[in-house]
Amino acid sequence: MKMQWNLLFAMLFALIVSIFAVANVNAVSVNYLFGKTEWPLILIILGSTAMGGIIVASFGFFRIFQLQRQVKSLSKEKKELQEKVDALGKMNNVEVDSEK
Repeated sequence: MKMQWNLLFAMLFALIVSIFAVANVNAVSVNYLFGKTEWPLILIILGSTAMGGIIVASFGFFRIFQLQRQVKSLSKEKKELQEKVDALGKMNNVEVDSEK
């Protein structure tokens, strides 16, 4: 359900940005470090929105990568601790239920 809401908000945002961009088609002056050019404002708006999306997505992918590494590390640690518990249980002739 959360994914559907995210998709709905993304589509609404895209619609608002596209309407705003189409309403602003005048040429504007863009100053770079090395020069100056004239670009339609619609391209500036859409390009800025796209770059913002790319930046946000890259931070999201980086966070997902970090969380996957953490899950892998914690799973390994859990397995090691479960093996120790099983070994101690066998030493004491006690059977321990384990989740595997």
